[in-house]
This record gives sequence, C-alpha cells and structure tokens, in this order.
Amino acid sequence: QVQLVESGGGLVQAGGSLRLSCAASGRTFISYAMGWVRQTPGKQRDLVAAIATGGSTTYADSVKGRFTISRDNAKNTVYLQMNSLKPEDTAVYYCTTGRWMTVVRGTSDYWGQGTQVSVSS
Repeated sequence: QVQLVESGGGLVQAGGSLRLSCAASGRTFISYAMGWVRQTPGKQRDLVAAIATGGSTTYADSVKGRFTISRDNAKNTVYLQMNSLKPEDTAVYYCTTGRWMTVVRGTSDYWGQGTQVSVSS
C-alpha cells in the first residue's frame, strides 16, 4: 500500500517562503517519479513540478525560478522549496508518485492527502 504524507503548508505573506515535504512509503521510492500538483476550489489540479528517478525536473511556467523540487532517496522524501510566494500560489498542494507521464499528466493512482498553502497580499 503506497502512502504519501505531505507537510509544511501554512500561511505566509507575499514574498515569503515555505518548504513542503512528502514522505513516501510502501514502494521502491527510487524507482518512480515524484511530483507536486496544486488545486484551487472549482479548478482542476495543475502540475507544479515533477522530478524523475534520475533527477530531471520540470516546472509549470508560473513557478519557474521561484520553486525548486528535490528528492532525498535515502529518506524516501520529496521536497518543494517555494520562494517569492504570490497570492496566486494559494492552493492545496498534493504529492503524487508513479511513472513519469502519469505524474506529469496527473493521472497517477497515488496521491497524498494535500496540504494547504495560503499566501496573503
């Protein structure tokens, strides 16, 4: 049974920073891509960033230069460092894992419970 547990969300002022963490268990972490997806009420989930098994990354245009995804295979954990936060970054952030294209497309079967990020202006 795959389990993904996110942490690190919260309320921050615009321009501030947060670091999200996602601890994975139940499968061979190193063998799968990891990603962060966010969702606001009434909208679909959108990919924020993804990291492949080899460390290659991809980012949504809206977060390039501000967010950094990384993974620690020894700790089975993926991180999302978020800097220069903007009010439009406010959303529930979900961790996901799977084959690269399922992570990028948001079609994986494996999701965390989500963590709220709120950015005040």
